[in-house]
Amino acid sequence: MQTASTIGTNRPHFALHGGQRKWKKRICIRSSSNIYNQSLVASLIASNGEAETETWAKGMAANLARTPKGGDRDQIKAAAAGQCDIAVANTYYLAGMLTSKDEAQRAAAGKMGLFWPNQDGRGTHVNISGAAITSASKNSANAVKLIEFLASDASQQWYAEKNGEYPVRDNIATSSVLESWGHFKADTLNLSQLGNLNPNAVMLMDRAGWK
Repeated sequence: MQTASTIGTNRPHFALHGGQRKWKKRICIRSSSNIYNQSLVASLIASNGEAETETWAKGMAANLARTPKGGDRDQIKAAAAGQCDIAVANTYYLAGMLTSKDEAQRAAAGKMGLFWPNQDGRGTHVNISGAAITSASKNSANAVKLIEFLASDASQQWYAEKNGEYPVRDNIATSSVLESWGHFKADTLNLSQLGNLNPNAVMLMDRAGWK
């Protein structure tokens, strides 16, 4: 996400160029201990290899406007307050702020503009809300029913309307907020690789100095 005042002026293809010097002291992002960022780095390792990703991560660490702190909403608030130009956050947090009963949250979110990184390449990295059944499950039949319910039309519509998440099924309508952001190309990387490469990502971020 980018502050509205800088939209249209040198937008970053973030997951490729976020480590460039021109973004020095201009980026707000959560700590490397956060699973969102670990998954982002794991996706970059899967696509670009460790060497290129580590170079990017070192540049990212050097470009942070402040020591990473807080959650996704805090990154958005910091950018809205002028502490940085770019806030890296999941979109459902922005959607939640835009529709919040808290006037301050709505005002902060209103100062932000959304852009989708890597639309000319592999697509934007995505996180998911997922469910699985372990081999030790003693009630797998009901667990399957729960997962089927979560994937139903009604549940997927709820995720879009109430939580600002994109449905996992293409035939489900999104909310008016999500619709206003338009369509985007999502990365189709097999998400199992994010788990497989998580240890590599954590060690890489540590080497890069990403706190």
